Amino acid sequence: MHNSKSFFMLGVLLAGSALAGCSTVSKNPDLPVGNAAYDVVPATIPVPTAYAIVPKDKLAVRVFGEPDISSDELMVDEVGFIQVPLIGTVKAAGRSAPDVSTEITARLRERYIVDPQVAVSVKEFALRFVSVEGEVKKPGVYEIDGRATLLSAIARAESPEPTAKLDEIVLFRTINGERMAARFNLKDIRSGLAPDPMIVDGDVVMVGYSGIKGLWQDVLRAAPIFNAFVVLARNNN
Repeated sequence: MHNSKSFFMLGVLLAGSALAGCSTVSKNPDLPVGNAAYDVVPATIPVPTAYAIVPKDKLAVRVFGEPDISSDELMVDEVGFIQVPLIGTVKAAGRSAPDVSTEITARLRERYIVDPQVAVSVKEFALRFVSVEGEVKKPGVYEIDGRATLLSAIARAESPEPTAKLDEIVLFRTINGERMAARFNLKDIRSGLAPDPMIVDGDVVMVGYSGIKGLWQDVLRAAPIFNAFVVLARNNN
């Protein structure tokens, strides 16, 4: 009687596979995969010849002999500008420190200083973050550096759960104001069959859920209660 109950409960769990077996993070068949995914999210990000300033960077602007114009802590605002005494607003985001220095020099020379000597540098870099969600041990928002990859982002979340569907890793990214998504196969990346795509600030990584794996995790959790694992083991001998 006890074994009959075990098989009944196992049958209930297995019956769910017809509905849950293909459950993943995304139902959209149009998500780019394989090489097309890397067209959306490149495997590498070109290293610029000079660092491009971003919002929330802190800049040091020094004008030789002009302490009232100089500042060691100019925060780049949300839309990418800094405020410089005398000349006002200067676009900084997306430009290198030497480019910003050149503009400040030119604008000071126009009306205020005959031969200004200006030096601009990045004093403190803005923090960058990635969100990792879905079937990982510790979903959350994690700080990243400039060379983070998909594998390193998932590792920050302490790796996938046993129920993760490793060929359903969806990466969301905003490109030119448009929300984009691409699907990657973590098994291929881990084995070296596919490149490990670079992660940028604001990316969201969603690790899919495998209904079949989840079902078997339910079976194993139920086994100590209903003796199902022992029954299965005995029947396989």
